[in-house]
Amino acid sequence: MSAVGNSTNIFWHECPVGQLDRQKLLNQRGCVVWITGLSGSGKSTLACSLGRELHSRGKLSYILDGDNLRHGLNKDLGFKSEDRAENIRRVGEVAKLFADAGLICIASLISPYRKDRDACRALLPDGSFIEVFLNMPLEVCEERDSKGLYKLARAGKIKGFTGIDDPYEPPLNCEIELQLKDGICPTPSAMAGQVASYLQDRSFLHYE
Repeated sequence: MSAVGNSTNIFWHECPVGQLDRQKLLNQRGCVVWITGLSGSGKSTLACSLGRELHSRGKLSYILDGDNLRHGLNKDLGFKSEDRAENIRRVGEVAKLFADAGLICIASLISPYRKDRDACRALLPDGSFIEVFLNMPLEVCEERDSKGLYKLARAGKIKGFTGIDDPYEPPLNCEIELQLKDGICPTPSAMAGQVASYLQDRSFLHYE
């Protein structure tokens, strides 16, 4: 056993029922589907559509939505760069636990900084972190602006808003990239189907 962190009396406790046992019980393999993109790109909508698609196939998933988490787990965090990093770190650790439980964890967050997303990827075994880049142009996201946030950011009433006065760093090697086709956004169900097919092809939807 080895100590972790700054304490000398914290140790990892192994239990007899492990991830493989839980995956066999659920007949699926745990993983994290990490949906990233600008505000208004459709991350939460895609997450819900994917969750519905997996449910219809008899697969257990759970959605970690960035806004929802700021009502509880991350309600003490703001939007400064260090708070954003801590926000993503916490979600990454929770997502890892869900994957270890054998669930398909769907994390839906802007997660603008590449290093923070990469740190979450490093928490999972190779191949178990599926980064989905919802690559929608800023003008499309701003035109939607269902929450009115872009309008406030343009008016200077919100500072550090991703895509306006704070950067978004797109993935360099994501597993899935979803974007406009002939200037038209695919339907949420079509995009969810694409992600579900990826999971099916890589044996996440059944246990071997």
